[in-house]
Amino acid sequence: MIQLDIFSDPICPWCYIGKANLDRALEANPNHPFKVRWLPFMLNPDMPKSGIDRREYLETKFGGKKGAVEAYMPVTQHAEAVGLKINLDNIQRTPSTIDAHRLIHWAELEGVQTPVVSALFRAYFVDGRDIGQAEVLADIADGAGMDASVVLRLLATDEDKREIVERDAAGRGMGINSVPTFIVDQKHAVPGAQPPELWAQVIEELLAHPSEAGQG
Repeated sequence: MIQLDIFSDPICPWCYIGKANLDRALEANPNHPFKVRWLPFMLNPDMPKSGIDRREYLETKFGGKKGAVEAYMPVTQHAEAVGLKINLDNIQRTPSTIDAHRLIHWAELEGVQTPVVSALFRAYFVDGRDIGQAEVLADIADGAGMDASVVLRLLATDEDKREIVERDAAGRGMGINSVPTFIVDQKHAVPGAQPPELWAQVIEELLAHPSEAGQG
C-alpha cells in the first residue's frame, strides 16, 4: 500500500470537493494502492472555541457581502459539477475545528477515519450543523460506530489538543499553506481539489510501476 496523506479542514469547501473527486477515482479503480490518512490543517487556528457568526466571518474575511458572494460562487459551481450537495445558506456559525480534528484523530485509531471525515463534511455543508459542538461531534462519532460517551468525555478534556496543533504546525513547516493538500507516498505534494481524471492517472502510473513507490 502507498500512503496518501490528506491535509484538510472539515469547514474547507475545496476539501469537501477534493474528497468527492478522489472518491470518484478510487471507486472507479478498486485495486488502487492508496492507504488514506487525514491530517489536520486549521484554516482558523485562532478561532474562539464557540466559533463566530457565519455572515460576520465571511464578510470580515472577504471584505463585505459582495466579496463573500464572489469567493463562494466557484465553490458552488464546482460542487454542482461533481454532483455534490452543498447548502451554504444552512450554515449559521463558523466553528473552531480543533475538536473536529481531535475526533478525526481518534477515528483513525478505531479504523473509521474516512467515514467520520465524510460525516463531518456532510454535517457542515449539507445539514448546517455546528461541528464545533461536542454533542454534534459525539453524534457523528456514534454514527460511525464509535462510543459517543467516550468521545464526549474526551472532548471535555484537553486530550490530544497539543498533538493536533503540532501536526498542523508540521504541515505548515512542510510548506503547506492551503488545503486540500495531498501527499503521495510521503514524497509528492498534490495541492488543490484535483479532478478525478488526475487521480486516475496517478493510480495508473503507480500500478504500472509499483517498485518505484514505497521506497522513500
